[in-house]
Amino acid sequence: MTNLAIAAHGLRKSYGDKVVLDGVDLTVPEGTVFSLLGPNGAGKTTAVKILSTLITPDAGSGQIHVGGHDLATHAQAARAVIGVTGQFSAVDGLITGEENMLLMADLHHLSKGEGRRVAAELLERFDLVEAAKKPASTYSGGMKRRLDIAMTLVGAPRIIFLDEPTTGLDPRSRHNMWQIIRELVTGGTTVFLTTQYLEEADELADRIAVLNDGKIAAEGTAEELKRLIPGGHIRLRFTDPTAYQAAALALTDSARDDEALALQLPSDGSQRDLRTILDRLDTAGIEADELTVHTPDLDDVFFALTGNTALPTQTKETVR
Repeated sequence: MTNLAIAAHGLRKSYGDKVVLDGVDLTVPEGTVFSLLGPNGAGKTTAVKILSTLITPDAGSGQIHVGGHDLATHAQAARAVIGVTGQFSAVDGLITGEENMLLMADLHHLSKGEGRRVAAELLERFDLVEAAKKPASTYSGGMKRRLDIAMTLVGAPRIIFLDEPTTGLDPRSRHNMWQIIRELVTGGTTVFLTTQYLEEADELADRIAVLNDGKIAAEGTAEELKRLIPGGHIRLRFTDPTAYQAAALALTDSARDDEALALQLPSDGSQRDLRTILDRLDTAGIEADELTVHTPDLDDVFFALTGNTALPTQTKETVR
């Protein structure tokens, strides 16, 4: 389990006849952001609840290690190194932000002095000092989310599970939350993120897994996942009609746009693919005036893996 914050093999969970997780494998290196994507009801929250020891997996699941601890035998030790922020805020609106923080310090058995020190540091870190004495019910959605994560950090967890942490936030608050997550990871924290915002996973995650029908449909970096989906292409544009005609003759597999003096070739967006096309142009002594690389985005990936459009590959594809 060296250098792995989370390692789960053959994760299974059913509720009656409904299979939620069907043999899911997950590995998350320390100090990284791992994002689990999937449609509503795909099992993302169930996976988080199992990995954070809130519920147990079905019998027949493989080993699960979190923070180096086997959940089957040392769940309490695992709980000591993790923090969880769910879809719905755990903030108590009837008390102040500071009182929420001190309550968490008490739950972590910190002394009064240590609890006040940690609470003050985190309130400052999350820009909540001015609002600290006000009831949390008066906070905006973004402030409540910041307080929620600050409360999670009271116990200095090495691994944080963020289950759709920016749901319902406005774009500015969402971007602020992204910055907080980046700072956590820079400090060595591992973040396991579920989100319904594909842009969020694209921005933050070192690796992404797409969960569908209880199984991992694909896993890789954002760029690797985008290359799984057909539709990528390279577009070459010319200002000189003669150069355009020469390029069309040299690149016979290209689609022509005579009005725009542009050629389009299928491409997976890789450096090797781009170099091959440029070498063909160099051999013919032609130089394009403009070159753009178009790759499918995570929306395309998501719909291809979870919708009616099937991947032209095997059921599960892991990109290395």
